[in-house]
Amino acid sequence: MIRTSRRLSDGREILYFDDDRDAPPRDAADTRDLPAVTTRSELRFDPLLGEEVVVAAHRQTRTFLPPADQCPLCPSRPGRPTEVPETDYQVVVFENRFPSLALDVVRDVPASVPGNPLAGLRPGFGRCEVVCFTSDHDRDFFQLGPERARLVVDVWAERTAELSAIEGVEQVFCFENHGEEIGVTLAHPHGQIYAYPFVTPRVEKVLGSVRRHRETTGGDLFADVVAAERSGPRVVAANEHWTAFVPAAARWPYEVQLFPTRKVPDLPGLTDAERDAFVEVYLDVLGRFAHRFDTPMPYIASWNQAPARAREDWWLHLQLFSLRRAPGKLKYLAGSESGMGAFVTDTNPEDVAEQLRAVSW
Repeated sequence: MIRTSRRLSDGREILYFDDDRDAPPRDAADTRDLPAVTTRSELRFDPLLGEEVVVAAHRQTRTFLPPADQCPLCPSRPGRPTEVPETDYQVVVFENRFPSLALDVVRDVPASVPGNPLAGLRPGFGRCEVVCFTSDHDRDFFQLGPERARLVVDVWAERTAELSAIEGVEQVFCFENHGEEIGVTLAHPHGQIYAYPFVTPRVEKVLGSVRRHRETTGGDLFADVVAAERSGPRVVAANEHWTAFVPAAARWPYEVQLFPTRKVPDLPGLTDAERDAFVEVYLDVLGRFAHRFDTPMPYIASWNQAPARAREDWWLHLQLFSLRRAPGKLKYLAGSESGMGAFVTDTNPEDVAEQLRAVSW
């Protein structure tokens, strides 16, 4: 993999990633006259939940569902410069123009929210990156093919390693939002990477379960779950290195988790063979999602990696889930889910696994 670092006209970094076979030079200049990015994000602490909330009001002005001929993630064309100055690319990563978190965030903030000393306040430090999987505006991830998908995996791993090394970054989150129903504001095939200055609530909660399981049984909760599911009725696809299964207590109408057979904390820890094997299983499962109904399947693909400073208890895995419960029907997070965080699912996990196994494409 060849990495080339350049700067956009407003100073943001853009990284081109190419396979090492006749990669072209990446020296196109950004001809736009963009104002410098100024970020005033804040982290506000919720004393009742014990969680931090990112307040990023400047994101209200971000680009929202432009037509295809105005897509800012497509390659630049004569007379139409975009976020990517080159006229073609393989995989590109750049700093988000409207970031929730930023390394150069305004740091002059008081210690607490006005009127509530229990609600702590600190700058929204971190980094938010956009990952464009392909220059082809109309190609979904499952259509990338093994070689391009493998390049994306290598990019995720490279960015995870670099961002985790930044002082103050506590967790790196790679993800893809796919489909307008999910809330995607740009249709071009892309994902994002967040480098958080805290450990996210989900990871904190899972780590608590892992530690309690060890205290009560002496075992590794992750290992026990993987061992049980690899031979269970909810497996959708598997090979020597990975198992994709519908979790026994799935929260979403269609949900699959992908676990490596070997315990590794994060993407950089995967071997070449494990990365190849992941691509095989992942493209298979994505294809089953895409062809389950005669209507598009929106989804979120969410990498669960170890915290940057606490890696020993973690087992890397990917969550892939959709709020599509049937053709023309979505699962909305209504009162119980949104108000109390108590999920009520409309599908049976064993049935979902059987349905996905039956999909041919």
